[in-house]
Amino acid sequence: MSVNAAAYAQDTDALDVAAPVAPAPTPGAQAFDPDYFIQFAPRNALDMVERIPGFTISGGNNQGQRGLGQATQNVIVNGDRLSSKSESVQDQLRRIPASDVLRIEIVDGNATGIPGLTGQVANVVYTSSGASGQFRWTTGFRPHNTEAQLLRGEASLSGSSGALDYTVSLTNDNDRFGADGPIIISDATGDLIERQDTKFSGKFDNPKLATIFAYDFGSGVVANLNLSYREDYFKRRESEIATPVSGPIRTRDARREEDGPEYEIGADIQFPVGPGTLKLIGLERYERDNFQSTVVDSFSDARPSTGFHFEQVNGAGERIGRFEYGWKLWNADWQLSGEAAFNRLDRASKLFELSPGGEFVQLAFPQGTGGVTEDRYETSLSLSRTLSETLSLQLIGAMEFSKIEQTGAAANSRSFKRPKGSFAATWKPTNDFDVSVTIARRVSQLSFGDFLASVNLNNDNANGGNNELVPYQSWNVEIEANKTLGPWGSIQLQARQAWFEDFIDWFPLPGGGEARGNIGDADRLHLQANATINFDPVGFKGARLDIEAVKRWMSVTDPFTGLDRPFSYDQEGMFEIDFRHDIPSTDWAWGANLEHYDQAPYSRRFEEGRDWEGPVWGSLYIEHKDVLGLTVQARANNLLGARNFFRRTVYDGPRPDGAILFREYQDRRIGPIFRLTISGDF
Repeated sequence: MSVNAAAYAQDTDALDVAAPVAPAPTPGAQAFDPDYFIQFAPRNALDMVERIPGFTISGGNNQGQRGLGQATQNVIVNGDRLSSKSESVQDQLRRIPASDVLRIEIVDGNATGIPGLTGQVANVVYTSSGASGQFRWTTGFRPHNTEAQLLRGEASLSGSSGALDYTVSLTNDNDRFGADGPIIISDATGDLIERQDTKFSGKFDNPKLATIFAYDFGSGVVANLNLSYREDYFKRRESEIATPVSGPIRTRDARREEDGPEYEIGADIQFPVGPGTLKLIGLERYERDNFQSTVVDSFSDARPSTGFHFEQVNGAGERIGRFEYGWKLWNADWQLSGEAAFNRLDRASKLFELSPGGEFVQLAFPQGTGGVTEDRYETSLSLSRTLSETLSLQLIGAMEFSKIEQTGAAANSRSFKRPKGSFAATWKPTNDFDVSVTIARRVSQLSFGDFLASVNLNNDNANGGNNELVPYQSWNVEIEANKTLGPWGSIQLQARQAWFEDFIDWFPLPGGGEARGNIGDADRLHLQANATINFDPVGFKGARLDIEAVKRWMSVTDPFTGLDRPFSYDQEGMFEIDFRHDIPSTDWAWGANLEHYDQAPYSRRFEEGRDWEGPVWGSLYIEHKDVLGLTVQARANNLLGARNFFRRTVYDGPRPDGAILFREYQDRRIGPIFRLTISGDF
């Protein structure tokens, strides 16, 4: 629902006179005022953004990007980007009360003056006026293999006091999961070797305290402070009874546990300097992960049990300092930025084998202990300009300098210099249609854990370390087209073509093992469609259908076989269809959902396989938006019986020359999932 400047004025006049002044409307933006969202009874800004026709939230600093860099998310707040690296865009939007939102604008990313934003961007315009709180609690259960899910939710308090805006939140992201069913092990001809009856169950809890403080000193000086602390807890246990065609029955007990703290401290301040504004940003983030895995096999005859135990402690940190100086010149927005980022990983690993006497004896595993650091410096200059009412562009030029050092058994040090940047243009010939094109040169973020060795005990896999690993680089061409269909809804089409250099996947080590490594050139074509269809025009008032569909074509040469294949573990395609009906003149709503995901197979030196769930997930829900002032939703998931699948073929030597040792096929029941969510304000 678009609203004009007069409507904005009416909304502003309706505010309390003591409320802060909201930013002025963005010229040419498609805007959605609070009235548009009334039928959905939103509790927060996230509920509202998710109901914008044809719009899907993407990006964010928590998705493994290098440092802070240019913006990647397609959501901004009051014209500014969200900068936390430990919290998703969704987390931060969820803490903005819906009552504080004045409007949500769909704007041209090039016209925001924020480097990196292209295509359609949602600008959440809000003011904070006094303290208000909200909460969300989810409980649920599964009939099979799991404990009840009891303590998932969030409580947050937001408000203002004079020049200070604040948000305090306590969150616990948790789940309970599991599956059971057979695993069939067969030989190359398909004859049965062994049947395994398996069951696994797991759980995780991630309690987190986060605060955001913003202070307006006046005269264009604004400061922000973000603090967060989280504890992670994860447990998974898998039992297995294996009945071979010949030989004793084997019983396996496999256990995996992880825990550890994580914190982030982030601050920024911006103030006028000369003809522009200078923004200084600092961030410190650290996470410690204590991991252990144990697998023990017992036998029905008199032979002793066998097994292994693996321990690993990872300490990963990131320290960032960044400046951004923006000014206007020649009817354009300019920004000069510089960033220094220091990443580190310290890892200590221990491997043990169960002795015939029943004790775990430590084995030599020096390649699993060591450290990796990367010191990276980047500078960039960007230009954003609206050339006419229908055309805008953005140009970014950047240079990156980095030094990667590794300590431990495979010490190494290397330095790199890489250019990168982008060109983006948006053409909007009419108010209901726009097309944007982006050409970019990008550098990926490395996973430091790939430099050092580790093991997967349950699948009997060892991952070697690789001290020659370098970030892959890519050329990217991206096209996005958006069409508003009036009362019928909207549609968005995206096409992204990427050409990778030094692509990272599994590759053979000279000594006979395998590791994550650079395997050469690769390319990927990504096609995506997002659409919203409203049924009001045909008389089905309050009903709408949201559709998201993705298809990918990938090509990389397998370093083991020389054949062309997709990227290991990547997504080949997906679709998600959401139907919702807000029944007019009532507080009731109901809906249904269908989801399907195509997971690409993986390729390793001694095996190939695929891990996926499906084929289709289906759910139904019913919601009441005013139960004593609360929103209550009951949801039943996995009503179409999606299952947990895994298949692999293991060879007795390196592929492609090795003979098939065995084939494994897993087909396990997940079962229905029932959840109840209660949300409200205080």
